[in-house]
Amino acid sequence: MVSETSTGNLPHYGRMETFYIWTIGCQMNKADSERLGSALEQLGLQEVERAGDADVVVLNSCVVRQSAEDKVANNLFQMRPVKKQRPEQVLALMGCMVGPKADDLQRRFPHVDLFMRPQQYEPLLELVGERLAVDWEGCVGSLAPLHPEVTSYVPIIHGCDLMCTFCIIPYRRGRQVSRPVDEVVREVSLLSERGVKEVTVLGQTVDAYGHDLEERPDLADLLTRLNEVPGLERIRFLTSHPSYMSRRIVRAVADLPKVCEHINLPVQAGDDEVLRRMRRPYTSDEYRELVSSIRETIPNVSMSTDLIVGFPGETEEQYQQSVSLLEELRFDKVHCAAYSTRPGTIADRSMPDDVPSEEKTRRMKAVDELQESIASEINAQYLGTTVEVLVDGHKRGKWQGRTRSDKLVFFPDDVDRLGQLVNVQIEKAGSWSLQGVPL
Repeated sequence: MVSETSTGNLPHYGRMETFYIWTIGCQMNKADSERLGSALEQLGLQEVERAGDADVVVLNSCVVRQSAEDKVANNLFQMRPVKKQRPEQVLALMGCMVGPKADDLQRRFPHVDLFMRPQQYEPLLELVGERLAVDWEGCVGSLAPLHPEVTSYVPIIHGCDLMCTFCIIPYRRGRQVSRPVDEVVREVSLLSERGVKEVTVLGQTVDAYGHDLEERPDLADLLTRLNEVPGLERIRFLTSHPSYMSRRIVRAVADLPKVCEHINLPVQAGDDEVLRRMRRPYTSDEYRELVSSIRETIPNVSMSTDLIVGFPGETEEQYQQSVSLLEELRFDKVHCAAYSTRPGTIADRSMPDDVPSEEKTRRMKAVDELQESIASEINAQYLGTTVEVLVDGHKRGKWQGRTRSDKLVFFPDDVDRLGQLVNVQIEKAGSWSLQGVPL
């Protein structure tokens, strides 16, 4: 067994040729996995599709919801017989399940060799370098994926300073740290050269980007630079926080031709008292005003939000305030989750989880039904119109892609359309996707 930063206790087996990475959770986790995979490929390893066939297995974890943590634990237990049959295999747990101390994880999962916090790739790379007898730092350059897809995620700010009472992320990913503008631009330029047509720049609070850098650039400055990258067609960003969504950023979305007209702006609750207990530093009216300002500035903008139901102490009246906000603002998408207490958070330490689980389920189901109706009405307006779709995949005999406003579109075509911008006339509209024919 080794600690989070040590690799010295592992036996030095010779074979080290393949790797497998399993990922659950947010887009940031997916980006972390892609970047680690790029480093392992640069060291000469090849990715395989089954954990049992790999010399290195990495499980990239999420603990935002109990269901996600349970899936990680289940996969770790399933790795026990594999590890027993192949003791030379390296098994690593990475991501938000790993805190500053891994003692409890080591007791629960003694068959795991390495525990790595988010973005902490070095222990595994050091071990692989030792097995291969190479200097990994001299072999690994940019962590940008070597074989990216049409769209790619690019982390630009790590961590979060806001300490919402329900959220474990600051305890796992640490304080906000922004990457320099030039570094991000170089990575996006490299991705564009490798065929990427769309990038989504990521952060837990992506619109706080640059506040910690010496020159104090902001997200608008970065978007302006990325808009100049040759070959890049589209730019998106996730996830925003209402407190940092400045007029300058909104104006950049409106003015820069490559930045897509879609903004995710989590509200989390529609009642001011619940927002206060969540430590969300805005009121519901301030949030409404921000949404109104965005819609006035950016024609045809689409908006999505995140909502938690069943937060400790949330009454039926307070829940109805959230429902009223959704009915009024009519988002294109709503990501609704039932509150799940996270050990170590402020809410876990100071607030009883007193809303019954069946009541949480009822509230979440009602929100989902409401949003399905709203999304159907919004998407019906696309019938007969022509939209530009960036094609990023093929599924069940149809090409698929997204509009600038983040609408998922399917269309049939015998021609290879992957990576192309295609004009599609919409003939069918549902709650979650559109279907049409290419023009």
